[in-house]
Amino acid sequence: MFYPSHIAHSAPDTIAYKMCHTGETVSFGELESRSNQGAHLLRSCGLKTGDHVVILMENNRNFLEICYSADRCGLYYTTTSTYFTPHEIEYIINDCRAKIFITSYAMADVAAELIPRIPDVTHRYMVGGVIPGYESWETDCAGLPEDPISDEMQGLDMLYSSGTTGRPKGVKWSLTGKKPGELTMLIELLSRLFGYDRDTRYLCPGPLYHAAPLRHSMTTINQGGTVFIMKKFEAEKALSIIESERITHSQWVPTMFVRMLKLPDDVRLGYDVSSQKCVLHAAAPCPIDIKEKMLDWWGMIIHEYYAGTENNGFCKIGPEEWVTHKGSVGKATLGTLHICDDDGKELSPGEKGKIYFSDGHEFSYHNDPEKTAESYNKKGWSTLGDIGKVDEDGYLYLLEREAFVIISGGVNIYPQEAENILTAHPKVMDVAVFGIPNEDFGEEVKAVVQLGDMSEAGPALEKELIHYCRSRISPIKCPRSIDFQDALPRHPTGKLYKRLLRDKYLGTGSG
Repeated sequence: MFYPSHIAHSAPDTIAYKMCHTGETVSFGELESRSNQGAHLLRSCGLKTGDHVVILMENNRNFLEICYSADRCGLYYTTTSTYFTPHEIEYIINDCRAKIFITSYAMADVAAELIPRIPDVTHRYMVGGVIPGYESWETDCAGLPEDPISDEMQGLDMLYSSGTTGRPKGVKWSLTGKKPGELTMLIELLSRLFGYDRDTRYLCPGPLYHAAPLRHSMTTINQGGTVFIMKKFEAEKALSIIESERITHSQWVPTMFVRMLKLPDDVRLGYDVSSQKCVLHAAAPCPIDIKEKMLDWWGMIIHEYYAGTENNGFCKIGPEEWVTHKGSVGKATLGTLHICDDDGKELSPGEKGKIYFSDGHEFSYHNDPEKTAESYNKKGWSTLGDIGKVDEDGYLYLLEREAFVIISGGVNIYPQEAENILTAHPKVMDVAVFGIPNEDFGEEVKAVVQLGDMSEAGPALEKELIHYCRSRISPIKCPRSIDFQDALPRHPTGKLYKRLLRDKYLGTGSG
């Protein structure tokens, strides 16, 4: 049995997860009863197997309870970024045709703006308090049965990932048709690779709305382990939690490593991190020197993996392997790895091309058959569009996370969104957005703009364009700096040679 229900019946007082910033704990017994009540509420709202619910909230006690409520109803649950603008959240809610939207009082300002924008949502719920137009999730759950609903079915997350078009796309897997508690592909894979079990004490320093923190946290709980959830990452606080809670497993993005390494040595080395058995990192390339410093500090327990929200394939590398294949993200442990050229021809070791997986997990993009079709080649192999190469031993090296994607602090940023916004500005003729090195975040967003009248170029217009962009999409997606250029390098067909622009900035970190 792989589900909280099993632990709730055998050891109900065992802690399923703890909110580190408040000290709140949720036992397996409490998670079982509250998620059952939530499931009854969702059914009473008319949701059936295969329907959709969207969750928008910061890391708080209710987050995982609600996910488990949907998970045992056979629903698709979409957790969305708290940094998204109302326009972006509106698109996701309407695109997946969510019948229920659940948010928190901390998101009240955004929640209020969304009310007239999501007319097809039948119920709007809020936790931690309510504003007009929302019902209290806690109040409506209170008094409902704490036993399972009669028609339990295993649900799935359906998380949105942007594409090069700039429009978010929902990554959708087929429902298993199984009852909650049966072994799933994801639980089997992650537990086998990283050793999640009833003795696991997993630290989650990232936001639960991201795929990896959510999935690894739920896998830990499903296996009977305990999750420790930070409200937000703070370097010294994370080390303190590792020591005080005797953390065995943790997961990071490279910028978190950087922040911890930059602590004064007397602070950094003053914490006991010896309880850790398995440390994971992913989401962004980790500089070799940073990883070497982490291995020197934490020991040979740091594992890296490469995968997307789609989970069409999965590569993993352990610390001993990495030492002899520095810079690699590992060998395929789910699916068979292929590197192909633009014509679909498989390439030899050492040759750069697009990364494909065969025999992996099938996925589709919700409401986007064209984008789904573009992700598969004629052989039925799937790709996320990332570029890489393999060595003679079969180890994968990422060369680009897609030709255009920017990874800043572990967050994927797709330049097309900012390009579309800036292109609409009346003074802009052409624009290119790309990533440049940033010591703390790996990359930051940079724009190069061609104006209709280049005499207007200067700091004042740079400031105006950045504000123009930030007023329309999340600031993290917008350029931090803008340079002006007489003409951008384009092929006669209109294709922009963005690499030629970006190469000018590599290694500088600034314009």
